[in-house]
Amino acid sequence: MTYAEVESELTPRMHHLPAAGLAAVAVALPIAGAELAGNAGRLGAVLLLQLALVGSWVLATGVGGALGTAVVGVLASVGADLALELPDRPRLGGLLVVLGPAFLVVVLNQMFRRNRQDMVAALSSGVLLVCAVSSLAALLLVGRSESSAGLATSALLVVGAAVIVGHLVDLVLPRPQLAPGVPRGLVGLVLAVTAGTAVGFARRGHGDLVDSLSAAIFGAVLGTVAALVAVAASYVAVETDPGDGRGRAPALWVVQAVLPIAACAPVALALQTAL
Repeated sequence: MTYAEVESELTPRMHHLPAAGLAAVAVALPIAGAELAGNAGRLGAVLLLQLALVGSWVLATGVGGALGTAVVGVLASVGADLALELPDRPRLGGLLVVLGPAFLVVVLNQMFRRNRQDMVAALSSGVLLVCAVSSLAALLLVGRSESSAGLATSALLVVGAAVIVGHLVDLVLPRPQLAPGVPRGLVGLVLAVTAGTAVGFARRGHGDLVDSLSAAIFGAVLGTVAALVAVAASYVAVETDPGDGRGRAPALWVVQAVLPIAACAPVALALQTAL
């Protein structure tokens, strides 16, 4: 079912505004958690985002083996967080301990289904979910060192600005349209990246030329990734059969809000090392 066929249920306003609002909430959770309870608060907020993404992804996509996919997603979320929290010197490579077994379990979950008609789609969905929740765990490593204090907050604000601006602009002017039936436009994409760059510069650009350039690059890269993944999430929301129209809409909004954060978390960690 295409977007046009359910347009009466999923209007552009319903596509953009709730997703933008939830993006603001999703960005605020880890920031508030870290401010109020330190690393423990950030861990709790990240786990909450992971579990929200698992439940929403399974409900929104409606692929076969949903229960097994949900269980694997929850276990991968907890395992990824523990892999980056328990070691004295955690490394992103520690996630391989989670990703390897999780991939195997996803495959086995689909192999042992009785009805394997949509097995390829379900397998792809499960693997993407595991990768997304594992990527969210990378937020636990961003900004831990004294030299990069506050970087996690800056990264989240950049992502939030890019996602929210993209949705709001596309609500008003989704032109030139990026794909038929998808309410996303090139103007919104460009302004989303611009907003991310501006926030990155405003947060960390107070210094010499090198610091200012690094801050602008940080915001531009994260803003670009966030904007592109937000558009991809809109594709998912449009192409996913919403069933009765409104039944899966909240789940699709959560996916649109959280997926860009998941994509940007390891990128922010890489930029922390590079810049």
